[in-house]
Amino acid sequence: MRVGLVVTCLVDLMRPGIGWAAVDLLERAGAEVVVPATQTCCGQPGWNGGDRAGAAALARKLIAEFEGCDWIVAPSGSCVGMIRVHYPTLLADDATWSERARSAAARTRELTQFLVDELGFDAVPGRHDGTVTYHDCCAGLRELGVKSQPRRLLAKVSGLELTEMAEPESCCGFGGAFSVKFGEIAAHIAERKCAQIAETGAGAVVMGDLGCMLNVEGRLRRRGDASTRVLHVAEVLAGRED
Repeated sequence: MRVGLVVTCLVDLMRPGIGWAAVDLLERAGAEVVVPATQTCCGQPGWNGGDRAGAAALARKLIAEFEGCDWIVAPSGSCVGMIRVHYPTLLADDATWSERARSAAARTRELTQFLVDELGFDAVPGRHDGTVTYHDCCAGLRELGVKSQPRRLLAKVSGLELTEMAEPESCCGFGGAFSVKFGEIAAHIAERKCAQIAETGAGAVVMGDLGCMLNVEGRLRRRGDASTRVLHVAEVLAGRED
């Protein structure tokens, strides 16, 4: 089983350990992991910003790079949402690429979704001695239905206790360009999220998208919280928190 890993731009540039954690988990689940060296962006920023032509060019590039893979997996609900939900629409009028886009969409899964729903994986190697809370990132939850899968896997992590926050499904305020265009609103939403994280008393908040992680961690530090860790679910599951 050949699984192509979409590393994602943010992971590649900001926190590559998440990518290595994803590789560890996929290999432990029995996959042959393929990471095309030429991969770049999935095209989501362009799509969201109205650059349809630019997004389409990147979509064609990614589709071609991963066509030899049985599955396409990413440790990011937002990038997976772009491929699964938006590629078929983006390339619908392209006779050469429309079917290839639909095929790629059908084979693409978010990391925890793939491990649980497609592989039934539960041999989680990680260990975490302490309490965590989990934030449901918007794209994974609302576009893909990722909700129970990360929690099911976290329940297998030795030493870990999950304490839910008041509103785990509410937005963190990031929203890509939203946090830039509407900074004051985004900051208010992030503050509310961070207050709920603090109320749990958890030593770490776990989630599945690095963009949300960066936004939450930035707000936590600005409000004087220097101790609460912000972790990607792959890091916790794979035992790669450091």
